[in-house]
Formats: sequence, structure tokens, C-alpha cells
Amino acid sequence: MTLTVYTIEMAYAHMRQLQELANRSRAHQPSAARRADRTRAPRRGRKS
Repeated sequence: MTLTVYTIEMAYAHMRQLQELANRSRAHQPSAARRADRTRAPRRGRKS
């Protein structure tokens, strides 16, 4: 039986890989940032 020790360094390296992948995929979608800004904008109610 092989016991794999999962160290914090391994977890950090994996997290960095995922972050780089997310940044690369975001770079191919220039409208994604604008879409996120629009969803965060407060909604204006109708003036009565």
C-alpha cells in the first residue's frame, strides 16, 4: 500500500495552477469583466 502525503506546498502549487488556468480562460472573454460589473450595479427603482 502506498501512502501519499499531501503537503501544503503541493496544495499551494495546485491552487496556483488552477488560478493560472482561470486567468487564461478569462483572458479569452473580454466581455466577462463588463458583465460582472453590470450584475454588481445597484438596480434603480422607478420614480413615482
